[in-house]
Amino acid sequence: MSWQTYVDDHLMCDIDGTGHHLTAAAIFGLDGNVWAQSASFPQLKQEEVTGILKDFDEPGHLAPTGLFLGGQKYMVIQGESGAVIRGKKGTGGACIKKTGAALVFGLYDEPVTPGQCNLVVERLGDYLVDQGM
Repeated sequence: MSWQTYVDDHLMCDIDGTGHHLTAAAIFGLDGNVWAQSASFPQLKQEEVTGILKDFDEPGHLAPTGLFLGGQKYMVIQGESGAVIRGKKGTGGACIKKTGAALVFGLYDEPVTPGQCNLVVERLGDYLVDQGM
C-alpha cells in the first residue's frame, strides 16, 4: 500500500459514518520529508518540523511559543509525552502522532471533535508502530 493510500483511506476517511472528515492530513518521515499528504495540507517550514521533532524529544518545548503548522499558530494542549502532540486553534486543531519512522498529522475543524481527530490519527500511528514503522 502506498503512503498516499494511508492518507486518503485512513486519515481523510469518513469518521464513524458521520460524513465528517479531517480538513487535512499528512505523513512525514522523521527527516522532515513528506511521504504523502492531502491536497489541503499546509506547506510546513523546516523550522516547524524541527520544532515538532524537538518537542517529542523534549516534551514541553513548544508550549511557550505554540505549535506552528504552515505559519498557523496552535496552542499546545495535553498530549502524550514523546508520542503525541495536540494543538488547538479556534474551533479546530491538530494531532501529531510519532512512530518509529514517521510523523502522522491530522488537522480538523468543527463539526469534527478533538477526540475524533485524535482517534483517527493515533489509530493509524499505532498501526504503523505495530508494523515496525
